Amino acid sequence: MSQPRPTPEQMKQFNQTIIAEFRANAGKVGGPFEGQPMVLLTTVGARSGKSHTTPLVSGLDGDTRFVVASFAGAPKHPAWYHNLLANPSVQVEAGEERYQATARPADEPKRSELYAAMENQMSAFTDYRQATDRTIPVVLLERA
Repeated sequence: MSQPRPTPEQMKQFNQTIIAEFRANAGKVGGPFEGQPMVLLTTVGARSGKSHTTPLVSGLDGDTRFVVASFAGAPKHPAWYHNLLANPSVQVEAGEERYQATARPADEPKRSELYAAMENQMSAFTDYRQATDRTIPVVLLERA
C-alpha cells in the first residue's frame, strides 16, 4: 500500500525547511536530497501575482540548468509549473548565486533525454514517472 500524500500545509512546511537549509548552507541540503544539485526556483503566481519559491533537484545540459515538474508523480502538474507557463520570467538560486532566467518547457526528444538523465541522477524520478499517466515536463532555465 502506498503512503498517503502529504497535505498542502505539510508540503509547505517541508519546503520552507529545505529553503532555509539551502540558504544557510550555500545550496547544500540533507535528508532525501543530500548530495543532489538543488535550486530554489521563484515564480510569480499565475492568479495571485505573488512570488513563490520552490526547492527543486536540478540538472545541467551544457550551461543550461533544468528542473523537472514531477510533483512526486502526482496526477497533475505542480503549481510552480503553471506559474511559469503564465510568467516565464523566474529567479534561480544555485548555491550562493542568484540570477534571472526564462523558463521554457523542453520539447521532444530533448524532454525525454533530460528526464532520462534525471532518472540516472536520482532513482526517485523513475518512481515518479511510473506513478503517473501524465507526461512529466522538463523545464529549461535559460539565463536572462
